[in-house]
This record gives sequence, structure tokens and C-alpha cells, in this order.
Amino acid sequence: MSRIGRMPIALPEGVAVDIKSGEVAVKGPKGELRRQLSPEMVITNEGGSLVVKRPSDSRLHRSLHGLTRSLVANMVEGVSRGFEKYLEIVGVGYRVEKAEEKLVIRIGFSHLVEVQPLPGVSLDAEGPNRIKVSGISKEAVGQMAAEIRAIRPPDAYKGKGIRYAGELVHLKAGKAGKAIGKRK
Repeated sequence: MSRIGRMPIALPEGVAVDIKSGEVAVKGPKGELRRQLSPEMVITNEGGSLVVKRPSDSRLHRSLHGLTRSLVANMVEGVSRGFEKYLEIVGVGYRVEKAEEKLVIRIGFSHLVEVQPLPGVSLDAEGPNRIKVSGISKEAVGQMAAEIRAIRPPDAYKGKGIRYAGELVHLKAGKAGKAIGKRK
């Protein structure tokens, strides 16, 4: 049996779950999320916690068991606490500013890059070189952070660009062969 799939999901105070034929709606203090899941998985509310059960041990049901439990657990956590990701901008002259809902990023291009947030996601500039992406959907927050990072990923030689906070960037040695000398 799936180790992740069999763990119960604790429902925090103020979170309500509505389950109808494969659709799960979770409502909490931060908002509401809806998701269509496999109707074969059985989700039940047992004494203040959700339990996901599978109908058989077939390969498909085993793979859907842990996935369904993880998706529902992320929905419950999102509407109760929310999700955040931080990005850092590294480079001389690189900076970010907040303009209304969108971000304006100066990242070494000849033009400014404007980033519009996805629905349900909020963007914030914490200082000139730090971006905060937050929202109730873990999937949307991760997608928005990945799109911002893709504007200018970290350079392999100097490390300049946009990276996740705490991301380790391995730098390559540049022109190491030239320091040794010319071959005869």
C-alpha cells in the first residue's frame, strides 16, 4: 500500500471540504480551491480528517492513490496557510520594482521586462533584488516562480540572473586552458 496515500489529512480549524463524484472543493480562511480528481478514488471525511482509499491494487489505482492524497493535502494547506516562493536577482544593475499588480524587472536587456501575475497569485518586490511569489495554489505559485526564473536563468560562469532563494549555482571555470600556456 502507498505510504503517502494511506496517511490521513488533518483538517485545520475553519477548513470545509465538499466531495462530489470526483470533484473536491476546499474552502478556508485564505480562499477556495476546486479540483477534478479521478472518480475511482474514494475520499471520505472521518472524524475531522480526510482519508483516501483505492478500490483495487491495480497499477493505475496504486499510482493514483498517492497522487490524489498529495493534491488534496496541498489544497487543504493552501486554503489554510498558503504557499510562498522567493527568488533572488544577482547581478550589477539588476533590480525589480513593483508597479500596481505587475513587476518591472531590469535584468540586463535593452528593454524592461514586465511580469503579469497568474490568476490567484500575488507578486511582491521585497527590496531591489528579491521577489516574493505567494498564493493558495501550490501549482500556480510554482509555475509563476518558474516563469520568472526563465526570464534570465543563472549564468554558469558568473552566476548572474534570477534564481530561487537558497539555490546553489555551480560555477564553471572560464578559460582555464589559457592560463596554462600555449601548446607547442
